[in-house]
Amino acid sequence: MTTPTPKGTKSQARPAARLAAVQALYQFDMEGTRLPTLLDEFHRHRLGAEIEGLQFAEAETAFFDDLVKGTLARRDEIDGLLSDKLAEGWRLERLDKTMLQILRCGIYEIIARADVPTATAISEYVDVAHAFFEPREAKFVNGVLDAVAKATRG
Repeated sequence: MTTPTPKGTKSQARPAARLAAVQALYQFDMEGTRLPTLLDEFHRHRLGAEIEGLQFAEAETAFFDDLVKGTLARRDEIDGLLSDKLAEGWRLERLDKTMLQILRCGIYEIIARADVPTATAISEYVDVAHAFFEPREAKFVNGVLDAVAKATRG
């Protein structure tokens, strides 16, 4: 699961960190890569790297680390908030694995990063969803994150 982000200005550092965090969380879940190894791999080989001729944007490393570590540390809380917002009869296990990581990371940012405006966090994860899914799924991300934000940030 590797989607390049165009190399650009500093304004791309946080969006690149969000995308990379979703990818790292996906890898963690699918491969069971230990957290220190995972972070090191992303720091050394993915963030701002050129892979198979594709240049990845420089990411804000500290922000990336916080998203990955924080999402994993608060996973049970995040999954509870997410489960509460799914339609009746839906369970986390039914969600696409990439979608689940997008939602987990977005919820972490909403509940733990008060320095990031709610609208910014939601918009950024909708953009991440667009990198992997059709518009319908991106709207799903918007709806779930908006509902969690209203329940947690007021």
